[in-house]
Amino acid sequence: MAKKFKRRDFIKKVYWSSLGLLGSSSLVSIFGSSCKTISKKPPNIVLVMADDMGFSDIGCYGGEINTPNIDSLADNGLRFTNFYNTARCCPTRASLLTGLYSHQAGMGHMLSDRGYPGYKGDLQPTCVTIAEVLKQAGYATYMTGKWHVTRFRDNEGPKHNWPLQRGFDRFFGTIEGAASFYDPLTLSLDNQYIDLPSQPFYYTDAISDYAVKFLREHQDKQAESPFFLYVPYTSPHWPLHALEEDITRYKDRFRAGWDVLRQERYQRMIKMGLIKSEWKLTERDPRVSPWEKAEHKEWQMRRMEVYAAQIDRMDQGIGRILSQLKRSGELDNTLIFFLADNGGCAEELTDSWMNWLYNESHICPRYTREGQPVIAGNNPELMPGPPNTFQSYGVPWANVSNTPFRLYKHWTHEGGVATPLIIHWPAAIKAKGEFRDCPGHLIDIMATCVDISGANYPTYLNGNQIIPMEGKSLVPVFHNQILERDGLFFEHEGNRAVHWDKWKLVAKGERSTWELYDMEADRTETNNLASGNPELVKQLSAEWKAWAERAKVLPWPWKKGGIV
Repeated sequence: MAKKFKRRDFIKKVYWSSLGLLGSSSLVSIFGSSCKTISKKPPNIVLVMADDMGFSDIGCYGGEINTPNIDSLADNGLRFTNFYNTARCCPTRASLLTGLYSHQAGMGHMLSDRGYPGYKGDLQPTCVTIAEVLKQAGYATYMTGKWHVTRFRDNEGPKHNWPLQRGFDRFFGTIEGAASFYDPLTLSLDNQYIDLPSQPFYYTDAISDYAVKFLREHQDKQAESPFFLYVPYTSPHWPLHALEEDITRYKDRFRAGWDVLRQERYQRMIKMGLIKSEWKLTERDPRVSPWEKAEHKEWQMRRMEVYAAQIDRMDQGIGRILSQLKRSGELDNTLIFFLADNGGCAEELTDSWMNWLYNESHICPRYTREGQPVIAGNNPELMPGPPNTFQSYGVPWANVSNTPFRLYKHWTHEGGVATPLIIHWPAAIKAKGEFRDCPGHLIDIMATCVDISGANYPTYLNGNQIIPMEGKSLVPVFHNQILERDGLFFEHEGNRAVHWDKWKLVAKGERSTWELYDMEADRTETNNLASGNPELVKQLSAEWKAWAERAKVLPWPWKKGGIV
């Protein structure tokens, strides 16, 4: 099977000497003419991730949202057009941090122990984080934002998988996933919950401010050491909370409605070269009415205005981080990643969510800090944005966010797993504003960090045998070379896929039959070729099953049967 589906003969195999073996003094010779002068100090690494943001939301990927700082990274770096996450928040964070498929790290689903090795709801001791690896190579390690990779999130409970216990020197953020942007309930500094600072408080700003604070302290106290900064924002995950000054900038921007806006994004993406014109725009979600027939138009527009404002505010914070890197003289020698944890989120916060939001989660406060009741749920009579609301932007706008793809967060069709990826590193990447269409995955981030840092990925740590990295360094792709790999694999809640060469085999739910798509001709997954290629389906499904057994995806905690 592996030989049959290797990349075509005209793609030559890439051989790349490991920077880790050669050390930072050899960086210039390794990068050759593509490399500017590089400091002898290993490069700093900044890893920024948005939460529940669609593929086409930011400006440099075709969106109408104002993101000048993110766009500047793209203009002076690289945009990856074929990069993947795992379709959901917890699994993505586990995969990103460890360089493994999420099930191997014990995070095949969310924060509960489902009784199988791949579904423990907690990072396992047989994996290591990027912070743990880089720390052993002399890096200072900082994190601000959303952790969400342990089921032990109570302040008085076990903390073996809190950030400081998994390699970070400093941490500010939330242990839980979603949170009120005005009153996050698991807000922590280092190893303890903390009271909220005095008003006004907005979580996105606090994440950015602490990132800048940690960078300043690093410059003052240990500027001679490289640093790793991980900034996983909660923006633009629900609840729809944004500052009025940001919302106002998007007043009436979405009045044309979702049908027109999807078409506009689609055309911009083609013109920019992000997608091919032969890839059809997927149809509007059948649950969504045409815009001209939509009810509660003012509320619908407000939902998207607040969502856009959340991304706008995140971009402003990224701008402050970049400014600090410039002031310290570290920007050129800092490798910056920007990506998203999954596709746009179509979750509608209906009455069925209320008990969980109010009583079972560490997410929704019952009262604002001023004592007003928090009214959770997508109520068209209440405009989202202020602290006493707790809403989501739902199916219609997630459909826009994921233009031109199918489906959303949770699913392994492109709308769930395709992410923007921007890479910026002026000292080592000569190309500016270029695209890279080589397929890649979150598992590749760890391998890239190990490669450029000179770190050694451990075989054992703290008495535990460590699972080897699954990914490949993206360094060759920086220079427009191709990574040779057999395939990329996906599973979440029974949704599953394998991307192999130009083919993608994908299924929605564990009882669904496989669909087959030619990703070069039809990345929007509109022409299912499975019935005409039964042997190919059989072979690729066998590859998926072999991976699933190896990577602890199987056995899974879903209903039995249905694997075709």
